[in-house]
Amino acid sequence: MKQKRFDFFIAGIIQGSRQDTGIFNQDYRQRIKKSLSEAFPASRIYCPLERHPESVKYSDEKARSVFMKHIEMIHQMDCLIAYLPEASLGTAIEIWEAYHHHSLIVTITSLQHNWVVRLFSHKIFTAFEQFEAYVHSGQLRIRLERGLNHEK
Repeated sequence: MKQKRFDFFIAGIIQGSRQDTGIFNQDYRQRIKKSLSEAFPASRIYCPLERHPESVKYSDEKARSVFMKHIEMIHQMDCLIAYLPEASLGTAIEIWEAYHHHSLIVTITSLQHNWVVRLFSHKIFTAFEQFEAYVHSGQLRIRLERGLNHEK
């Protein structure tokens, strides 16, 4: 039996609260992508930084255009995976948009008391190992196939 294809968006901290053009370590993106690729080989996994590695240097016009395109993409995604080791304004907006367009939101963070995380995430993990176990156990697939009409 052919498995359903899902579309994933990898959201997460890029600059956080930095006050310069530096970025947070982005290794988490490959770790998320690897887990999803193994469990969902036929699915599409979109990583915004992979497509826009120099985005912190974009002009305001180009940055706005790219961000708005990503928001439109999020509206079509089945699942948004967010990594938040600290607060991220952009990721908060992406979570909000995914929530309002009925995407499953899975968040990896120690900020489980943060309102945006608590109120809009369907599943919260405090460690990567928990997320990876959830993906590889098949529970993420079950949740995606069930849809959002079920409990958190």
